[in-house]
Amino acid sequence: MSSQSLDLTVVGWIGTEVRIHHESDGGVPFTTFRLGSTRRWFDKQAGVWKDAQTEWFNVKVWRTTALNAARSLRKGDPVIVQGQLSTEEWVGADGPRTSLVLDASALGPNLAFGSSHFARTVSPSVAAGEAAPADVSGLEEVPEDEEAGLTPVLDDEQEPALAGAR
Repeated sequence: MSSQSLDLTVVGWIGTEVRIHHESDGGVPFTTFRLGSTRRWFDKQAGVWKDAQTEWFNVKVWRTTALNAARSLRKGDPVIVQGQLSTEEWVGADGPRTSLVLDASALGPNLAFGSSHFARTVSPSVAAGEAAPADVSGLEEVPEDEEAGLTPVLDDEQEPALAGAR
């Protein structure tokens, strides 16, 4: 087995429901969803935005990150996913098939399209007095959008571009 890996960061849109699963042999939670990513550019001559073919990835997320992803993400959300790329092979009704799988180590909402509020998950070991997360008590808390008098603005150019999706 090689020690090399194909690390990849994909920016795209969640194209399916986010599903939580548990492995039958050990109960390790994992979450899956399909991620569509479409390269987009502005054609100056035509004066319009153009989309390339949408590339689809099966995303798998494990353990605590899987639980957090299932609570936080929904179909249609813009996300950024970082992880290791691999392929899965199987035999379908029309013969051998493959798909790209992104085994995510980090993911979250793409804040270019909206805002988010982060809530730290405290593990049972931390609550029992083991090593705690970094001390952030000296940091200033940012008010919620509504409290600060801010309202989200939708930009027509930032709509999800899932050309050829489905």
